[in-house]
Amino acid sequence: MKVAVLCHASAGGSGVVATELGLKVARAGHEVHFVGSAQPFRLSGQGGMHGPYFHQVSGFAYALFEQPYPELAAANTLTEVMLEYGVELAHAHYAIPHATAAIHARAITGTGRVLTTLHGTDVTLVGAEPAFRHTTRHAIERSDHVTAVSRFLADQTREVFGIDREIEVIHNFVDSDRFRRITDPEVRLRFAHPEEALLVHVSNFRPVKRVEDVVQIFARVAAEIPARLLMIGDGPERPRAFELAQQLGVIGRTHFLGSFPDVETVLGISDLFLLPSSNESFGLAALEAMSCEVPVVAARAGGIPEVVDDGVTGFLREVGDVDGMAEAALRVLRDRTLYLSMGAAARNAALTRFSPALIVPQYLAAYERTIRQD
Repeated sequence: MKVAVLCHASAGGSGVVATELGLKVARAGHEVHFVGSAQPFRLSGQGGMHGPYFHQVSGFAYALFEQPYPELAAANTLTEVMLEYGVELAHAHYAIPHATAAIHARAITGTGRVLTTLHGTDVTLVGAEPAFRHTTRHAIERSDHVTAVSRFLADQTREVFGIDREIEVIHNFVDSDRFRRITDPEVRLRFAHPEEALLVHVSNFRPVKRVEDVVQIFARVAAEIPARLLMIGDGPERPRAFELAQQLGVIGRTHFLGSFPDVETVLGISDLFLLPSSNESFGLAALEAMSCEVPVVAARAGGIPEVVDDGVTGFLREVGDVDGMAEAALRVLRDRTLYLSMGAAARNAALTRFSPALIVPQYLAAYERTIRQD
């Protein structure tokens, strides 16, 4: 198969999944072309004589254009790739602008199919915005095939847009060779003392992530046991979380690491992952923590219950229940037997339910079905 992949280049979940999937599809012997405004960060150093290949979308400054048109530019570049390389399928990760660009390129060339994968905010945030609602619905309805990363997101998409089309659920996957437990005590000493419990949160620090709840939970835990918190990522809510850590007197034990490039190392030495988000379409960061044998304490929201098995791989509490999440965190951290059991179960879930060996063939089968459509 010859496949073009349109995705965001950032370190967000959709870009990570799209890049890792494209790499695995290429390694399975298929020709893969990434199309985007910038090279996906996990694609760096991965290309070669036999691909995967990257094609950059060009910009254009014109006085009459009050704002850039990423969809049109992406459609133009994708059209060139489709015509030159005979691409059979465009896999668009995100409805806007990628699916709309792919649909436009399909109309221009009169060839190829479009498979759109919905990741979450393209439905819950961008898609719910009145300025994009009809465009997003059109992209979903006119795609040849649509997948979603969770049952929750598939159901929500049908509800939000009032559509009744097939949406195949294909969960995200995790590379458990990369995300695994690190037992070297010297690595852990870089971040915490041996007697301290190490809690971690990874996100883009948007309001939906409720990072102030993370700090509140940690403050309650730190009042009971020696503990340290690592906050990985950046975004608009980071200053508020930093100020709250100061107010609660835990700033000395709370470290804001920013967009830390080596997240697998931090997860590999951590004891507990916190994810109190008000909405998560899947929760990829939680899955990466689970792969490292790290139990998760999270909100019972969105697609998180499809990833975290309450009472088995972690604990789920209602959104905003800071006291309940702190109690659950202390329960895990104080009970060594429970902690080890949950960590082992979390790793097993990553290996058996969210393995690339299970998930990638589902995408390849979807590719083949979509290409063969009449």
